[in-house]
Amino acid sequence: MTVVMQRDPLLVDPPARRGFDPRRVVVYLLLIAGVAFILIPFLWMVSTSLKTQDQLFVRGLNFIPNPAVPGNYLEVWNRLLSINPQMTFWRIMGNTLFITVLAMVGEITSASLVAYGFSRFRWRGRDALFAVMLATIMIPGIVTRVPGFLIWRQLGLLDTYDPLTWPSLFAWGPLYVFLMRQFFMTIPREIEEAAIMDGANVIQVFVYIMLPLVKPILLAIGVLAFQANWNNFQGPLLYLSTPEKFPLALAMRFFDQSLSKEAPQWQFMMSMATMMAAPILLLYFVAQKQFIEGINIGGVKG
Repeated sequence: MTVVMQRDPLLVDPPARRGFDPRRVVVYLLLIAGVAFILIPFLWMVSTSLKTQDQLFVRGLNFIPNPAVPGNYLEVWNRLLSINPQMTFWRIMGNTLFITVLAMVGEITSASLVAYGFSRFRWRGRDALFAVMLATIMIPGIVTRVPGFLIWRQLGLLDTYDPLTWPSLFAWGPLYVFLMRQFFMTIPREIEEAAIMDGANVIQVFVYIMLPLVKPILLAIGVLAFQANWNNFQGPLLYLSTPEKFPLALAMRFFDQSLSKEAPQWQFMMSMATMMAAPILLLYFVAQKQFIEGINIGGVKG
């Protein structure tokens, strides 16, 4: 009696070993070169922030400070206090977080509302208005600086945080609206129709159903908005004149100008620059997966 062994279709032969692929080697070498191109300036910044004055101007590359001086991060604030006693660490960080968080929340809220209207409702002129909104991306920001300054001066709101926060409530980021609209369009309309059949109104559908489904793009936009407002320099430079109201980006420039008559003290400048970069890097690494997912889905689908 002959037994015929049938091959299980679910079993898959192990993949054959790949030979040497020069293209893959070239790709890896290019990736390594790109990583080095990005990381070397950052590592040099961190290294300089831990050096003494004598270690700054030496021949050759010296990435490892000897000795390392972590006290530079504290000394820079002591020197800033000697220039202006009101510019304490907690005040400057509080100013920066206040501007950043308020503007970020405003941008997420306004962009989600506008994107929901563009993606889920049909009304005359919708597509034309959406095209006009996208066209504003091509307008350089410097073009609107002078008109914006004149408007806020006429309103008597210079040297306040209003010009840095209130515009975020009017969807001033067309790119954020575009990404969120694309994400909304990937959600089946049957979900909304089922909620409406159960008695939910438009606001309830938006808050309790649609927003939880677009968490990846909300987080991605939150990271982008946080970075843009945390690193914002031109806005505070244009609208703020009182040193104790400065955010970190402007305080660093104020510190540099106050020491311009002395020898360059790059260790202190790099200490403040590292403190500026650290929250952005930490936020990106924590939300990396959701950030990439939100950008990919929002930018490709729809």
